[in-house]
Amino acid sequence: MFVDPLWNSTRARESAAQRRPGALIRLGREHRAWTLAVLGGRIGCSPATVSRLERSTRVVDLALVHRAALEVGVPRHILVASLAPPSPAAPAATKVTANPRDAEEDPMRRRTLLTATAAAGPVALLTGLDDALANTPAPGGTGPLDARLSSARALYDKGRHGQLLAALPALIADGHSAAASRQILDQARLSSVYSLASAVLIKLGSYDRARLTADRARTWAEVSGSPLAAAAAARELAIVLRHQDHHADAQRLMTTAASTVEATGLRTEAAAAAYAQMLCTLAYTAARGGQRADALAMSEEARRAARRLPGTAPAGRLFPISPAAVDLYAVGVHWALGDAGAALDAGRNLRADQFPTAERKARMGTDMARAWWAWNRPEQTARALLDAYRASPGEVRDRPTIRGIVDQLAERHPRTTGVRELHSAVTRV
Repeated sequence: MFVDPLWNSTRARESAAQRRPGALIRLGREHRAWTLAVLGGRIGCSPATVSRLERSTRVVDLALVHRAALEVGVPRHILVASLAPPSPAAPAATKVTANPRDAEEDPMRRRTLLTATAAAGPVALLTGLDDALANTPAPGGTGPLDARLSSARALYDKGRHGQLLAALPALIADGHSAAASRQILDQARLSSVYSLASAVLIKLGSYDRARLTADRARTWAEVSGSPLAAAAAARELAIVLRHQDHHADAQRLMTTAASTVEATGLRTEAAAAAYAQMLCTLAYTAARGGQRADALAMSEEARRAARRLPGTAPAGRLFPISPAAVDLYAVGVHWALGDAGAALDAGRNLRADQFPTAERKARMGTDMARAWWAWNRPEQTARALLDAYRASPGEVRDRPTIRGIVDQLAERHPRTTGVRELHSAVTRV
């Protein structure tokens, strides 16, 4: 494919190497002799927004960057290079504790400390992930990336958020190292690493970080051309947008993602699972945005789509959806629509043994607990949360909204059966 010589120029190469996508957009705009207003009109924003986009040293709106870059002709491989995190430098001293002597710990010592810090809770490990997102560590090469990604997903499925956060920096480093091959599978795998990072950050309520990792997941999914990786990344970003109260944007994103997956023909079970998952997320997103009719219609469509899926999702599937999981989403949809009675009715036949992972078993408990809490039933709320805690402590302890219900139960209903036991378990160090 022909590439304009402009993009092989020193200025273009330097802008990509310096991680300045805005400078590349400006280069392309000036090459076309377009004003800021012309480009703004073509991508639907003001001249001032285009100017800020071109001058910014960090990506704030990845979707806008993509639209502007496409409009001015920035080649995809050059744009991806400009969006990638900085290349790993020589192993450097990194402070992980308050002791000044620790500022010069070597990488092996740092990894040991990070793993040990998991006992202090997931939040203590966010600094290590921040470092990896700002400056990719040197690859460690400690085993096949596929196997390590599967192990990381297993940590997520078990609700072991601290251990997963400790593992992510090295996984990101090795993912980037593998993606340098420019092989589609390696690029899709890196997208999956970032999607997983986004998923656990959402659990912890760290939405700014989750948006960054979801944006990177989308970038690498687009480069790989994998529709399933793109669907997973879009889903994580939509969830982040929903939490940031951008409901309309989240719904548009999920609608497009679902249509893209549907356009593949759904010829495989994995594609059918992805489509059902997209519909579930779209239904919940619509419900949180107050779109009742859309939410209920998508929920019913998801139920129909799940009929061809097995009763239990196979281990390791990117979208572990099943008919029971769709029913669990219906609980959340009705709760989000403010109908706790319908939510409880939707979950009346659900059982923990219908879900293969600790995370899903616990999620059944927390979703039912939210419905019981909205129905003003503190004893049933505490019982559901205790069930969730026994399945996966992290699903109750680490999620801010669920932890908030526990605190409110202890404050308002301290003598209710199960409340003291629940609060003691969740707050135990």
